[in-house]
Amino acid sequence: MRAYSLDLRARIVAAVEAGEAHPVVAQRFGVAVATIGNYLRLRRATGGLAPRPRPGAPLEIGPAQYPALRAQLQADPDATLARHCATWAEGQGQVVSVSTMGRTIARLGWTHKKKRSARSSGTRRRGRRGAKKSRAGRRTTWWCWTRWGRTWA
Repeated sequence: MRAYSLDLRARIVAAVEAGEAHPVVAQRFGVAVATIGNYLRLRRATGGLAPRPRPGAPLEIGPAQYPALRAQLQADPDATLARHCATWAEGQGQVVSVSTMGRTIARLGWTHKKKRSARSSGTRRRGRRGAKKSRAGRRTTWWCWTRWGRTWA
């Protein structure tokens, strides 16, 4: 979730300092009462209302590199994640893991669709819709009405 704007934070704190009750201010601005307390505590501690930095390491493939990655994906859309990592290391000189590449591709909104020319997997749906269920289904139902293999007697 993104942080509220500095303007909204300042208006909330100004309303509380003007003497309005926390629940009234919370309802007027559409925030939680705890948020108001957090803003007041932040102002006392730091003297400002700027949001704290988000935790975690910075992105290995940042937004400035997205156009290069998008071009790589368009050039070879059927490559595996491992192949994309190798291509990225060759082209950009930056080694990234398969997980990092997968998260970054997902962040771009890129989806993978196999080529139509690829062979089918060979598995086909068996049976017809509305066909009679097998006896295994009945046994499963029977098991639901038993306890540890014994009936409720």
